[in-house]
Amino acid sequence: MLAPVQLAAGTFAPAVDSLRERVVLVTGATGGLGRASALGAAAAGATVVLLGRKVRPLEALYDEIERLGGAAPALYPMDLAGATPKDHADLAAAIERECGRLDGIVHAAAHFDTLQPFEQQTPDEWNRNLQVNVTAPFLLTQACMPVLRRSSDAAVVFVFDDAARVGNAYWGGYGTSKYALQGLASIVHEETESSSVRTHALLPGPMRTTLRRAAYYGEDTMAQPDPAVAAQAIVWLLGRAAIGVRGKLLDLRRDDTRTA
Repeated sequence: MLAPVQLAAGTFAPAVDSLRERVVLVTGATGGLGRASALGAAAAGATVVLLGRKVRPLEALYDEIERLGGAAPALYPMDLAGATPKDHADLAAAIERECGRLDGIVHAAAHFDTLQPFEQQTPDEWNRNLQVNVTAPFLLTQACMPVLRRSSDAAVVFVFDDAARVGNAYWGGYGTSKYALQGLASIVHEETESSSVRTHALLPGPMRTTLRRAAYYGEDTMAQPDPAVAAQAIVWLLGRAAIGVRGKLLDLRRDDTRTA
């Protein structure tokens, strides 16, 4: 498994233009963390490939990036829950054809239904959790690996959840998929350790997201930090400054939120 590391907040502040001339693919680009990561990567100079399920939110994010002066992003609508290996291969080919390169992937997409006993979770709900949260990152990373390897420095960033929390009762397929994702990230790191492709993982603390609201429906989600805080760390991991923590899990949780 990827060894955890904690850094002072100022350590992972991305430098201006740290991703200039890089192409970065962000999954779940219109979700809380995905959107913040896409905006952060664009602000750091990257050309961002925005992957999400719905066209209109993707177009709105495209417009926002352009208004902020970022490089024109690329849109790629795709539902990871139903995407086939060919769909992922077609995506990788399209990125190489239209962008000419790929220097990073941010696996920010996540699916979560609701907390419920495993005896009540339907096979469809179970399969959707595993498909979006672990199978899609596998298929996408595998399909894009030949393009990533042609970069002199590329990074794949996986987003974890707190194993001590999601391994408990009622987390069902989501909790299981997040455990499996840790294994996948470790395998990818070990198989690319001597290459130009770096593997990183991020464990954010509580964030102001739809997923957090669904899991903690009695909580004031708006009181939690904006996802932009975690996104800043993701942008830093995508750049050369993070070479020293390749194969590591960057843990952003504060001491008082380790089990929150």
